[in-house]
Amino acid sequence: MIMNLLASGSNPLTHVVDHAWAKVGDDGPLNTFTLISNHIIMMIVAAVLLVICLPRLIRVQESGDEVRRMTPRGGRNVIETICEMLREFVARPNLGPYTDRFMPYLWTAFFFILTCNLLGLLPLEPITKPIFGHGIYGTATGNIYTTGTLAACTLVMVIANGLRIHGMAYVKHFFMGPFPINCLIAALEVFGLLVKCVALAIRLFANMLAGHILLGVLLSFIAMAGAASTAVALLLVAPFVVLGSVAITLLEIFVAFLQAFIFTFLTAVFIGLAVNIHGEGEHEHGHEHEKEGAEVPQAH
Repeated sequence: MIMNLLASGSNPLTHVVDHAWAKVGDDGPLNTFTLISNHIIMMIVAAVLLVICLPRLIRVQESGDEVRRMTPRGGRNVIETICEMLREFVARPNLGPYTDRFMPYLWTAFFFILTCNLLGLLPLEPITKPIFGHGIYGTATGNIYTTGTLAACTLVMVIANGLRIHGMAYVKHFFMGPFPINCLIAALEVFGLLVKCVALAIRLFANMLAGHILLGVLLSFIAMAGAASTAVALLLVAPFVVLGSVAITLLEIFVAFLQAFIFTFLTAVFIGLAVNIHGEGEHEHGHEHEKEGAEVPQAH
């Protein structure tokens, strides 16, 4: 990350903004459609890494006795621990009997966001620029379009599964109280649902962007001091700035895991509010119904 910043030129925020490789349309945010950019490439890289690496990490050993083959070790142990934690402590308290049918989406969201977050910390610009003539780097989740799309996927999951599981009862549960108060409450409930998903996008975007901006501003102090005196920049400013940047980078690694967890947790909460709209008695009845044969996909 620090190497990315030092290599990015005089502008300390160059590493933060997205850089388009190909786009169509006139200049302007509403008139331009980006075909390929740094953040799009980083998302593709994250997806490819997950598709290639995760199956290899969780692969069951083909040699040895049955106990040895089925006992998770190394990377498989780490992945299974994370998946089990997300299922039992994040999803199940919120989703109840519907837990397993939503686990593939929750696991996918967690690992995709985590991979994008961590890729943004790697010093890829000095490595990729000589090869492609254009540095490939950046945190895709530091782009509001990326986080907005992820939040939109969650919104679709909430509404689609609320309607799929409960039908018109999902719509009716927004209308609480007598007419015309129930119409006002329904409008507020729908607005609240939209605001929740907007906040989901902004939270991830802002937290991932803030750390990178802070690193960029810190390292710009070296260039500012160097413009006055090279000796002052190297001896007095650079050591403190680099130490502070290393500390913030370590914090950013923690934030990368934390923000992936928070997004997954809130997604489970929002979906749970949509699929568990009945009282406790009906909730238990639904649980028994699933036990008796309702189709609940099992994640492996």
